[in-house]
Amino acid sequence: MGQTVTRTFDVVERALKEFPREDSIAGKRNGKWCTYSTGEYYEKSHQFALGLMALGLKRGDKVATVTTNRPEWNIADMGLAMGGFIHVPIYPTLGDDEYKYILNHAEVKIILVGDKKLFKSMSPMANMIDGIDTVYTFEEVEGAKHYEQILELGESKREELSAELESIKNDIKPDDLATIIYTSGTTGVPKGVMLSHRNLVSNFTEHAKLHNLGTEHRALSFLPLCHVYERSVNYHFQHRGMGVYYVGNLAQIVSSIKEVKPHMFNSVPRLLEKVYDGFVAKGKELSGIKKKLYFWALNLTRNFEYNKKFGPLMQLKISVADKLIYSKWREALGGNITYIVSGGAALQPRIARVFGMAKLTTLEGYGLTETSPVIAVNNPTTMEMMVGTVGPILEGYDVKFAADGEILCKGPGIMKGYYKAPELTDEVIDENGWFHTGDIGMLVDDKYLKITDRKKEIFKLSGGKYIAPQMIENKLKTSELIEQVMVIGANEKFASAIISPCFPILHDWAGEHKLHYENNEELIQLPEVIQKLQKEVMKVNKTLGSHEQISRIRLVHEEWTPTSGELSPTLKLRRNAVAVKYQHLIDDIYAVGGKK
Repeated sequence: MGQTVTRTFDVVERALKEFPREDSIAGKRNGKWCTYSTGEYYEKSHQFALGLMALGLKRGDKVATVTTNRPEWNIADMGLAMGGFIHVPIYPTLGDDEYKYILNHAEVKIILVGDKKLFKSMSPMANMIDGIDTVYTFEEVEGAKHYEQILELGESKREELSAELESIKNDIKPDDLATIIYTSGTTGVPKGVMLSHRNLVSNFTEHAKLHNLGTEHRALSFLPLCHVYERSVNYHFQHRGMGVYYVGNLAQIVSSIKEVKPHMFNSVPRLLEKVYDGFVAKGKELSGIKKKLYFWALNLTRNFEYNKKFGPLMQLKISVADKLIYSKWREALGGNITYIVSGGAALQPRIARVFGMAKLTTLEGYGLTETSPVIAVNNPTTMEMMVGTVGPILEGYDVKFAADGEILCKGPGIMKGYYKAPELTDEVIDENGWFHTGDIGMLVDDKYLKITDRKKEIFKLSGGKYIAPQMIENKLKTSELIEQVMVIGANEKFASAIISPCFPILHDWAGEHKLHYENNEELIQLPEVIQKLQKEVMKVNKTLGSHEQISRIRLVHEEWTPTSGELSPTLKLRRNAVAVKYQHLIDDIYAVGGKK
């Protein structure tokens, strides 16, 4: 179909020729949506590339972006790709040490930051690092150079440099390096994943085939574009000719959904759990017959499976529930949602069923930065979908399992390697070219990939039995009272858990039970609260093997976030950081009768 895309910037060229639109990319400025047409997007990307050339940057030089989502990120990204520059996108929520490490390690020449706050924190750091010329800002910041200056410089040098830019563009090969994405991981220093144009393009052009949305539709983008998951699906949206609306402030997601009325967006399970909690809270506000009907409709979703043929009576029930309840949920999400993509962590089957029954088809997928990223995803085009799995293997990829169940993968999206770390690359890509994911999995029905745990996170109790903590943690988090949890017990007699409760719901529960407390620290020490959380854990224990059951719990009053360090920017548990922070609690758990 139309022009072949082999480099990332071919996406905008193809869009201009085949389906230009007025709202190719859009973002909010001073509270109003501002759109860029495909023509403006194309022009400004070229101006950006020309501007960097005029500033003296050479092909292969690295440029970092540190910003929340905004349409201008794409203009910079496409301009960098066209000019043969290497894009180093960095999370806007890292600590100073990580920033310094990445900027030094990648030998960044120019930094583009989002706003005043980032400018204030990055400028002193940039001044300390040799080789960094300037920090530019996407927003107007007093005393800072604005990114528009690069565009203006590029426009002024168009006549002089255009031929050279065209020559560079024509010379860029699919296997050329396009980006270095630093994965913070859960331990050690960040690793720079080198991805080529082929890596990225092969992946997004393939997963873009999995639905039929296109030029009539809009997508919302709020997960960080610096992460390969959102970036890949962002290219996919553009490749399908959809208009993409960017939300830089997570607090504005709900209002943006209502304004844009998107047909599709990407999410992580935690955000979908919050939406689900919102549905439950709505039901609790009702009374009498309305409340009964609401929870009858919610409970009905437990019957949902993709491709399931329901009998006439069940069809009638679903039809009634849809008219009275599910249609309201769709309306709350703008009324147009056809697909939600979920990645980054395991999605609770309960959530997939609730959304699925309400015709908010939630496509769970799986991949890593090192695989560009998608390895498997549920596929509505072929109707190959199964709740509780990440779907069939993406076309073009091969997957096999090591003796211990680790998922090994081959395909065009496998990274070129870790930047300046060949020894680390050799640890994950074997001599036969198989990438070792570090995840344990299996195939269901010989087709659907199911992830069961992280290899590195599995530990042994002192009796020799293995514990897969992630599986237990996901089960525990199905309780609305448990926001985050870490299962512990390596080399101990039994497994235990450190729990950060869901405080808004716990406050409601404490209010209903007339409990008195000054703050969260006091709240978690109340015997009634500890007993309630223990009951929640006991429910899960009934579904576990005897050695997997959680014997002791400790509650903490802090909420775990990327900023406070317990979670990575992609909301994965940083086990080492949590263990260090709560070592006193771990010591306490295993002090009495807990040692081997």
